[in-house]
Amino acid sequence: MDDSTVFVGLDYHQDSVQVCVLSRDGQVIRNGSFENDAATIGTVVENHGKRVHAAIESCTGAADLADELTARSGWSVDLAHPGFVSRMKQNPDKTDFTDARLLADLERVGYLPRVWLAPQEVRELRRLVRFRQQLVDERRAVKLRISALLRDQRVRCSYASGTKNWLSWLKTTTQVSVESQWILKRYVRRLESLVTEIRAVETRLARVTKKDSLVAALQKQKGIGVVTAWTIRAEIGRFDRFRNGKQLSRFCGLSPRNASSGTRVADAGLIKAGNRQLRATLMEAAHRLIRYDDPWKDFARNLMGRGKPKCVVVAAAANRWMRRLFHEMQPNKLAA
Repeated sequence: MDDSTVFVGLDYHQDSVQVCVLSRDGQVIRNGSFENDAATIGTVVENHGKRVHAAIESCTGAADLADELTARSGWSVDLAHPGFVSRMKQNPDKTDFTDARLLADLERVGYLPRVWLAPQEVRELRRLVRFRQQLVDERRAVKLRISALLRDQRVRCSYASGTKNWLSWLKTTTQVSVESQWILKRYVRRLESLVTEIRAVETRLARVTKKDSLVAALQKQKGIGVVTAWTIRAEIGRFDRFRNGKQLSRFCGLSPRNASSGTRVADAGLIKAGNRQLRATLMEAAHRLIRYDDPWKDFARNLMGRGKPKCVVVAAAANRWMRRLFHEMQPNKLAA
C-alpha cells in the first residue's frame, strides 16, 4: 500500500459509484465503476494511498455513503454543491468518467464548492419534519377536494373548514347527491386518518427533540412555536456553521437578489435559495412578529409608511430577524 495522499472523486449512483483517484500532481491513478458499497470503494482506494481526501456531489444517499467512508476508512469526505460543480465544468459532454475526474481535481486544488454534511441525527430529524409536512400538504389537498365537491353541487356549509362541526356536518349532510355522499365519506375517512398520522409524527418529534438545547432555546424566542423550532433545527442544523447573519439569511432564501447593471441599482425580489418549506416557515413567523410584537410592529409600520408593500415588509422583517437570531443562537450563548 502506498502511504501518499490521494484525492478521490465519487460520482454517485443508486447501484454503482464511479471512483476516480488522483495523485498530488493530478495524474489519474484509477478511474472505474464499482459497486455502491463503502467497503468495496475503500478497498479500491486504499491500494493507492493511505491519506484520502474525497469529494462526492450532494444527492440522495450521498451523505450516508460519506458517513460510512469516514467511519470505516477514516477518509476526509466533502459534499459538493451539484449546481456549482455543473457550472464549473464548462463542457457540454457529460459522462461518469469525467464527472468523477472533475470532483477529484476540484478537491485536489481546493476549489470544491462544499456544502455542509449534516450529522446523522440532523438528517433523521429532517426526515421526520419533511414527512410531517408531506402529511400536512396532503391534508390540505383533501380539504380542497371536499370544498370543490361541495362547490360543484352549490352546497354551502356554515362551519369553518377543518373544525369538528364541519366534519360532523360532512358525515350527515344530505344536500349532495348519493354518489357525492359516497365520495365525501371516503374523503372524511382519509382526513381523519391524516390528522391521526400528523399527531403521531408530532409526538415522535417531541420525543426526539426533548433534550435538544437548540430547540428549547428557539421556543423561548417570540414568534417561534414548536413546529417552527423543529423546522429551523432540521434545515439549519447549527447556527455556528455560518460566518455571519447575512450568510445565514441568504441560506434561508431571505436576502434580496441584486439586479444591478452599470448605473442602474435595483433588487429583483428574494433569491429564493435553500429549502422552500424553511423559507415559508420563517415568513409565517415574521407575520406573527409584525402583528404581535411591539418592536417589530414599529419596524413594519415604518416601512409601510414609506410606501413599501406588505409582502416586502414581511420579507424584510424575516431577513433582519434571522440575522439577529444568528447571534442569539450561538453555542456559547446557549451554554451560558
